[in-house]
This record gives sequence, structure tokens and C-alpha cells, in this order.
Amino acid sequence: MTPVSPGKGPFIMKRIILTGGGTAGHVTPNLALIPKLKEMGYDIHYIGSYQGIEKELIPPFNIPYHGISSGKLRRYFSIQNFTDPFRVLKGFIEARKLIKKLKPDLIFSKGGFVTVPVVVAAKAHKVPALIHESDMTPGLANKLAFPSAVKICCNFPETLKHLPKDKGVLTGSPVREELFLGSKKVALDLCNFTTDKPVLLILGGSLGSVVINDAIRKLLPTLLEKYQVIHICGKNKLDSSLRAIDGYAQFEYLQEEFKDIMALADFVLSRAGANTICELLALRKPSLLIPLSLKASRGDQILNAKSFEKQGFSLVLKEEDLTDSSLLESIQSLQENRDTLIENMNASSQQDAIHIILKLIQEHQK
Repeated sequence: MTPVSPGKGPFIMKRIILTGGGTAGHVTPNLALIPKLKEMGYDIHYIGSYQGIEKELIPPFNIPYHGISSGKLRRYFSIQNFTDPFRVLKGFIEARKLIKKLKPDLIFSKGGFVTVPVVVAAKAHKVPALIHESDMTPGLANKLAFPSAVKICCNFPETLKHLPKDKGVLTGSPVREELFLGSKKVALDLCNFTTDKPVLLILGGSLGSVVINDAIRKLLPTLLEKYQVIHICGKNKLDSSLRAIDGYAQFEYLQEEFKDIMALADFVLSRAGANTICELLALRKPSLLIPLSLKASRGDQILNAKSFEKQGFSLVLKEEDLTDSSLLESIQSLQENRDTLIENMNASSQQDAIHIILKLIQEHQK
């Protein structure tokens, strides 16, 4: 491939494979990189799972999507623990075939179990791979892929001590530039809201949080006395009985309109996934974080939330302490401390993650 770059003469187009999936948090940083990679003339391909959320998020960007088999290692008993190793092996074989066919100059992996066979296959074909670890402590999928990576990007300074010394790079999380271009008016029309009351945005994660959904819906009459509520509740988690309530708008998931919703939100109640809270910081949105409990996770969201609470960016309510009264009190406290939280976020040194990562890509590509 030898396209011509206007004013610069012929150049060899570089090909990059992005990979990441399972949750939106393992995809959105890749989405943030795609526009810049296109501007730089990269031929971009994406490897994800056959049925993951990434399969829905990537097509609007008009880049080739390649599905492979994917499994995972669970911390609990499941019959799938006996079959998933075969899915992982199949995924590795499929990834090797794709890499051999596409001949990429570099792999960029955002994490999730679908990425493990891709990164390992990349090393087998001597293709350099960069990994991005969002959470404070590395997840199992990324840990398995670390030996096959040339560099490992991370969001938190505390994470560096968990990474191989010669591989760790503090970059921050890539935030989609489009998020800064939202329109409040578009969001008001979408939700049929007025400007009379502040807007509380509920983010329960891309898969939706039953705990948060149930708590918000139970308290909805009380909340609507003071706020208008936008509730992004997750796939197949809409409540049809609440469709016609004034001041309440619910969505399974938002793509194009998400930037507008973020522009409209005065406060945000959210899980504490690393990518989500980095977006909240970049947009200077005061937040109340309810991290996943240790019963449902390895505790990464708890550490993320503690870090943001310590830095004065967010308030935190433990899921174990979630009651009707504690939730209402925490939301009230969020409103009362809004200005202080914004001041703290304004004083932070938000890193230019996209620029740093693109530089790493250029330095390590074949």
C-alpha cells in the first residue's frame, strides 16, 4: 500500500489492530484513539468477540471488525470453566490466522479476556503489542498478556508498582474528543426536560447495575421533587411502567447522544469503572461513586473510588452502606459540595493521554 500524503509525497500506510471487549470500559479508550489514528493515516482493524458489546460499538466508525472466540477465567464455580479453555484456544488460533493475514505493524489492546489470545498471537508473529490497564491494580486478562507486551500504559501512578519496571508508562486514559462537544439543548429535547430543575445523571455501567437501578427507581418520587433524572440503566433493563413520568428519562445505552447528556448533567451518580471516572474528571462533572462490592468484583472499583475521593474529585458511597436514607443524604451532599469538587478537578493536571499513547504507537510499530 503506497497512498500519497498531500504535500508530503508517497508514504507507506501503517496498519494497526485495536482489540478490547466484554464491557464498554474495554472499548471506549479505543474509540477515543480511532479519529486521531485515521488522521495520521493508519489502516485500522478491530478484533473483538463474536457477541460482545464491542461488536455494536465499532461499526459506526467504519473500520473492519473481526470476531474471534472468547472465554474467561472466573473466580467462582461455573460449568463454563470447563469449556472456556477450549474457546480461548480457538480464539488464539483465529487470532493467529488474522494477524498472519493482516500483517499489522502494531497491536493496541485495551483489555478484556478476548484480548489475551490476540496479544499472545501477536508475540508469536513478532508484532509489537501495547496494553492499556485502566484500573489501579491490573486485571487477570491483562496480567496474562503482560509478558507478550512491549509497553503497558496505565491511569494511576499507584499502578506502576504492579507492572514490570521496564514496561510501565503513566499515560492516563484516552477520552473521546466528541464528549466535549455536547449540546444541552439537544439533551433537553431528547429527554423532554425543562431548565427549572438540576439534572442528575445515573450511570450503572454498560451492563447496568440492578442494585443502583432498583435503588433509584424506589426513590424516584422523592428525587423528582428536586431533580430531573436521566437514567442509563443497561441493556434489557428498562422499566416500561416508568416511561411516561415527567422529569425522568431512561435509556438502555447511549452512543451519539451521550455527549449531549453529559453536557446537560449537573451531577452524576456512577459506578467507579476507571474509564468512566476519567471521563467525569475530564468533563469536570461532580460525582457520587458507588463502586462494585467485593462480592461481585476483585475490588478494583473500590480502589478507583478511594483514589478519586482522596483527590477531592468525587464522593463515595459503599454498596454495602446503600440504603434509602444514605443514598438521599449522599446525593444532597453531592449537590452541596458541587462547587468544591469542580474546583478540585479544575486544579488537577489532566494528562494528554491520547498524545502520549500515539507517540508510543509510533515509537514501537514495526
